[in-house]
Parts: sequence; C-alpha cells; structure tokens
Amino acid sequence: MVRTSTVGVHLPASGLDIFGVLRKMNKRQLYYQVLNFAMIVSSALMIWKGLIVLTGSDSPIVVVLSGSMEPAFHRGDLLFLTNFREDPIRAGEIVVFKVEGRDIPIVHRVIKVHEKDNGDIKFLTKGDNNEVDDRGFMVTIIVNDYPKFKYALLGVMGAYVLLKRES
Repeated sequence: MVRTSTVGVHLPASGLDIFGVLRKMNKRQLYYQVLNFAMIVSSALMIWKGLIVLTGSDSPIVVVLSGSMEPAFHRGDLLFLTNFREDPIRAGEIVVFKVEGRDIPIVHRVIKVHEKDNGDIKFLTKGDNNEVDDRGFMVTIIVNDYPKFKYALLGVMGAYVLLKRES
C-alpha cells in the first residue's frame, strides 16, 4: 500500500476546493506584502530621523532644482547638509536657505557676511551661475506675492516708456 500526503493544503471533505485554497494563499500573500511595505516605510523613516539628529538639519538631504550653481552643482544633484551651529559661516561657503513663506530651498554661495553690533548676522548670497547677487530676490517675492503691486509696477513702467518717448 502506498501512502500519499499533501503538505500545507487541507482539502475539505466535500471535494477539491482550489478557489478556497487560492483565496487563503492570496490573503496570506497580501498580509505579507502589506507587512513588508510597512517595514520598508518605517525603516526609511527611522533612517531619515536619524540623519536629522546626526546632522542637526531639519532637511538633511536636498535636491538642486535650478542651474544657478553650475558648474559646482547641476539640476538633480543631491546635497547632504549639516547644520553645526558652532562653525561660523564665512564668505565663499555654500549655504542652503529658505525664503520666508516659501517651501523650496535655495542653494547659493555666501559672498559677504554682515555682522551688526547687536550680534545679528546677515549674509549676501549669489548663485555661481547668476550675474547678480540675491538682493533682487525681495523684489521677485513681492511681485509674486502681491499681484496688485506687480500691475502697479507694470503700469508705472509703461507710463514711463510712453512719456519718455514723447519727450
């Protein structure tokens, strides 16, 4: 007499129910996939939070979004940031900063450090590939944030051009 056995599959007494077996296997596979995905996401989050603690930066990795720093950095480059407050920032160093009210970080080089008597420090920055420094950022921000100002400025410039031609 030969004995046969099935490993891992229990057939119901009523006969072969392959769809029931498949449903059970699919649920197990689905649970496995969900658990695997959750482990990957939690591992990535732990690594990210660990980098935040190690670097002292809220955003330890940024992507370069423009060509303003070429040839030093190109669009799409990933930058690993640190924020050690003991080290003073000097002219010539590359910094990453955010303009108030904007979410996109800017990567530029410090060209001048302004230290005031009360201890306040301000930096003048410029992209290596830009013709002018970043003082013009404020005008761009005002024009983008306040459309009425933009139209008023365009009106004044248009009137100036018209009046200048007449003279």
